[in-house]
Amino acid sequence: MTTAMVPSRLRPGWILGSLGLLVGAIAVAAAVGPAQIRAWDAVAALIDRLPFVALDTGLTDRQSDILWLVRFPRIVLGGLVGAMLAMAGAAYQGVFRNPLADPYLLGVAAGAGLGATFVIVTGAGLPLPVAAFGGAVLAVVLTYGLGRTVRSRSTTSLVLAGVAVASFLTALQTYVQQLNAETVREVFAWILGRLSTNGWDEVIMVLPYVAVSAGTLFLHRRLLDALALGDEEAAGLGVPVRRVRLVVVAAATLGTAVAVAVGGLIGFVGIIVPHTIRLLAGSSYRIVLPLAAVAGAAFLVAADLVARTVMAPAELPIGVVTAFLGGPFFVLVLRTTRGVA
Repeated sequence: MTTAMVPSRLRPGWILGSLGLLVGAIAVAAAVGPAQIRAWDAVAALIDRLPFVALDTGLTDRQSDILWLVRFPRIVLGGLVGAMLAMAGAAYQGVFRNPLADPYLLGVAAGAGLGATFVIVTGAGLPLPVAAFGGAVLAVVLTYGLGRTVRSRSTTSLVLAGVAVASFLTALQTYVQQLNAETVREVFAWILGRLSTNGWDEVIMVLPYVAVSAGTLFLHRRLLDALALGDEEAAGLGVPVRRVRLVVVAAATLGTAVAVAVGGLIGFVGIIVPHTIRLLAGSSYRIVLPLAAVAGAAFLVAADLVARTVMAPAELPIGVVTAFLGGPFFVLVLRTTRGVA
């Protein structure tokens, strides 16, 4: 028995609504901080950078520098990370037909955490994002290697392989931390998630990877709808199931790895956002994926705003904020899907 996916077209109202949420989140995040800037002035400063547009923003040079060198890079980075995690979560849920799947399904988070921990405790010259990305890719390779050794190469086997790899890498990370107790605080600060930037460098670094990953997932949105019918039904429609699953998982993992590399372990975004869209707008991936990108960006920008203001001048790890919201949501999803095969 299959689930009807209606409506299957993206309505203009949902596009405008999601874009409105994103613009609102950006305006408030740009305006709020130690140096207060009016939300309209922040929006005007953003519009003023568009080609053939000239607005009198009313900002001083200091306020303009704060916006363009500090706040906007962090907002854009948060938007990219949130969009990528939300799209990856939706893609994993579609590929594995599991509503509880999230971007860390294949041990990506554990691998990234191990890579970052290694750099922090050893003081190696390797940049933290590069080490985290390498660890994430290693985790995926191990997961696929373990999954292929199982006689029945089903999606369940791959999920179980990811759980096993994640458990092993997490235990290894804990062991490394215990050997270097003086760096435990720094490691945990990264593990709990953070969005810190040095100008636009991090944005420029992640943008190509996010563009490739998100573009690949977007191009496969109709094929994900076919996979939702089941492997046999999709194959009967002429869909190369194994190839589609491999490409989608690879794209989602690449995007997740680079998001984790610059943002730390920010959980639950890949569960909260896609499920909210399914409840409100429909379950077709022609709807879920584009709206997930916009809503995921808005969600993480808003979560980062809470993280840096609720305990100001101290900063709460953004992973704590998303976990506070995501924990109850996860329980709700678990209860509503109980008994569903």
